[in-house]
Amino acid sequence: MDRMTAVNDIAFALVVAYALYLFGIVVYRRYQYLLLGKPVAVDTHSGIGGFVAQVFGQKKLFKDAKSGAMHFVMFYGFIILQFGALDLIAKGLTGGKHIPYPAYESFSFCQECVAILILLATAYAAYRRYGERLKRLKRGFKPSIVLLLITGLMVCVLLDLSFERVWHHEAASWYGPISSLLASALSGIGTTAAEVCFYVFWWLHVCILLTFLIYVPQSKHFHLMVAPINVFLRRKHAPGRLRSLDLEDENAESFGVGQIEDFNRKQMLDFFACVECGRCTNVCPASNTGKPLSPMHLIVKMRDHLLEKGAAVTHTKAFEPAYLLPQHDGAAHKMAAGGEDIDFPSDALVDIEPTLHWQKESWTLQEADVSTLNLIGDVITEDEIWACTTCRNCEDQCPVDNEHVDKIIDLRRYLVLMEGSMPNEAKRAMQNIERQGNPWGLSRNERSNWTSGLDVPVPTVHENPDFEYLLFVGSMGSYDRRVRKVTHAFVRLLHEAGVNFAILGDEENGSGDTPRRLGNEMLFQQLAMENIATFQQYGVRKIVTACPHTFNTLKNEYPEFGMEGVEVYHHTQLLAELVKQGKLRPTHRLHERVVYHDACYLGRYNGVFDAPREILEAIPGVELVEMERNRENAMCCGAGGGRMWMEETRGKRINLARTQQALAVNPTVIGSACPYCLTMMEDGTKLTETDDTVKARDVAELLAASVFAEDVRQNKEDEEVGAR
Repeated sequence: MDRMTAVNDIAFALVVAYALYLFGIVVYRRYQYLLLGKPVAVDTHSGIGGFVAQVFGQKKLFKDAKSGAMHFVMFYGFIILQFGALDLIAKGLTGGKHIPYPAYESFSFCQECVAILILLATAYAAYRRYGERLKRLKRGFKPSIVLLLITGLMVCVLLDLSFERVWHHEAASWYGPISSLLASALSGIGTTAAEVCFYVFWWLHVCILLTFLIYVPQSKHFHLMVAPINVFLRRKHAPGRLRSLDLEDENAESFGVGQIEDFNRKQMLDFFACVECGRCTNVCPASNTGKPLSPMHLIVKMRDHLLEKGAAVTHTKAFEPAYLLPQHDGAAHKMAAGGEDIDFPSDALVDIEPTLHWQKESWTLQEADVSTLNLIGDVITEDEIWACTTCRNCEDQCPVDNEHVDKIIDLRRYLVLMEGSMPNEAKRAMQNIERQGNPWGLSRNERSNWTSGLDVPVPTVHENPDFEYLLFVGSMGSYDRRVRKVTHAFVRLLHEAGVNFAILGDEENGSGDTPRRLGNEMLFQQLAMENIATFQQYGVRKIVTACPHTFNTLKNEYPEFGMEGVEVYHHTQLLAELVKQGKLRPTHRLHERVVYHDACYLGRYNGVFDAPREILEAIPGVELVEMERNRENAMCCGAGGGRMWMEETRGKRINLARTQQALAVNPTVIGSACPYCLTMMEDGTKLTETDDTVKARDVAELLAASVFAEDVRQNKEDEEVGAR
């Protein structure tokens, strides 16, 4: 018996040592691949509360309550069962002696209950994937390996505890409810057979556990180790602030990201943290309307490419044990050339399945030298890069805090700054902004023409040098005939409330949001520096604007370039405060059922959700209703990230899908607080032929109609699109 015990112990030591060796090699090699990226400074001194909430409170996972509860059980269940695994291993090495944990009987009870809960959670996970067939979840053997391993582990634990009872003739007890029940059914097999069965399942448990150890860092389940690190190193500043480029760096060989090594190491860490849960793709406006972009596949494809290129550069094997797992020598994953196009169903409101199918069919293993593949083209297509609206809903949903948009912007920067490549419509907008300060190329001298015909004065900074607020009108508010009506309403409200304001007039320039999101960092920085100099010249201390894109850029990005001591407000924030103070009194009843559409750059980027709703709720007669997707999870209108100036040529129009979501709650008015969103929603009502009954209106227009007792539903000829 002693000889058998010695053999068992030696075999265990050898198997564990080999598994730990493979685990260490695999993790170290992935660390080597990360080192191929550029060094980056990260903030490690704040955000502990957010870290705890996301890692231990599973905060983001509960955005999907069902899968959140399932993951919560598995997360904490496995923490408990790790102590159980150590205890079980000790029993197998000592002939049945357990680790003297405090309150051992209570621990045993918890262990068995948790094992059952995990089995139920695993069954539900399988049902979600194969019963409900959630579109965002992948199916097949590879995505199911872990479910099989988890099931095997739980079965082994329960059977081992049961055979242990028979082996040691233990009586049924309250602290072993499952094992006692199973042991009573197995009691007839005898002591020797029970001991043999115990060690059979003990070894099976050990082998599954060690297989898990080796498999985890070589799969999407590497997130078990990487995700907490990724969350801890997450962006601490406002999501609306992009990383700047040092355009004066004489040592820089290129700007933006043209190859995988151009990403910084934190961006590469995102690749390994990805869970492939598909939550990002599930909310992406591009994926939902038949565009090629899928945020999940964006990350996964770059991870595959990093593994293959990293292995080639470091002359290592990406997967271990190498003799057992294929290494794809002489082959690499790349996008198939000339493949089928995305077939989006004409009757669907939204549907991610066509995009997922296209990605699966296009991303294939082919004979290729990975060192010759282009990141842009062979791994990520230009169509994917330009399809992004930068709405960041993907990041809001990601449970491991991956940052998708910044990577896409870096890819755009390379295309624009290094290759001069961008869609023709975007290129035209860039040229117009560079020459005239607006995307249409209209004369700078016409920027303040919107003030003509108003029955209230609109002073410039020269006429009112003691102004409190600078009204930064923006290009849409200055040139677009439809959006000018919003500017008019806002100005009249400012006068009514006695706000001391002024405008820059023809000295106003574009904020630079569009160039920056389209990858033209050089033009953005030029505009930013010019605008900041103008603000300093006139002693600006407070800025208010009706455009969330301008609001975000001035508030979050300009301070990095020297704008200090300036408070930036969105017009809904100021109007909501004026209503609270009683300086604006909405008294006229509007009798409208209003559904409010959250602008991405106002809500998700800057957390302004309540101010627009407070204004609407203060208007008598307004019934405020919500779309299914609202607030943090509101779907983009399709105009962000420079998409306002580009046509949609594939799939369904994003603004049409968003308008249909709004129409589902039977509104009479679609409210917004963004000139881009207003344009897209108004176009959406025309596409759905509901523009006669459902109106798109800015919150300021609705408030002005109530304050000044006007008909918010009146139509004038000049409401038709002018400049755009």
